[in-house]
Parts: sequence; structure tokens; C-alpha cells
Amino acid sequence: QVQLVESGGGLEQAGGSLRLSCAASGDSICTSAMSWYRQRLGKERELVAAILANGSTYVADSVKGRFTISRDNAKNTVYLQMNSLKPKDTAVYYCNACGAYWGQGTQVTVSS
Repeated sequence: QVQLVESGGGLEQAGGSLRLSCAASGDSICTSAMSWYRQRLGKERELVAAILANGSTYVADSVKGRFTISRDNAKNTVYLQMNSLKPKDTAVYYCNACGAYWGQGTQVTVSS
């Protein structure tokens, strides 16, 4: 079992920045592969970024150059740094561990 607790969402103006955090506890093997998804209103959930324990990362083209994923293995925490935010980034952002476990989600709203 893995428990994920997200934080850091909120309301931000276009061009601003937010940093999301996801604190993980439980099965350490499962937490080696962590990712962030988002679900915009009326849309399917989509992968935003992913990171492995060795530091390898993937970032979706839609946010490449603006979003960065990182992790602190000592704290079992994964971060999503979001810069140059756009209104289309408005969504509920979810943390995921090894494709099986989900956090509760955190709302990000970007105003124009």
C-alpha cells in the first residue's frame, strides 16, 4: 500500500508559478516511479510528468519548458514546479505512484 498526500495548489495569475508537493509513504518499491497527472474540466486525465528513482524524467510536450518534476528521496516527496502558468493549465492535479496509487488531487486555477 502507498499513501500519497498532495499540497501546493491554489489560484495564480497567468505567468505566475506554483509548486506542487506529493508526500509518499508505504511500499518503497512502488514509490520509485512517481508521476503527476491532471484532469481539466470535461477532459480525460492526462500524464503531465514522471520521474524514476534514478532521476530520469518525462515531461509532456504541452508543458515542456515550463514544468519541472523532481524528487527528494530522503523525504519521499515529489515536486512539480510550474512556471509561466497559463489558463489552460487549470485542472485538478493528481500524484500517482507506480501507476496504481493516487492522491486526493489538488486544484490549480490560473486566471487570465
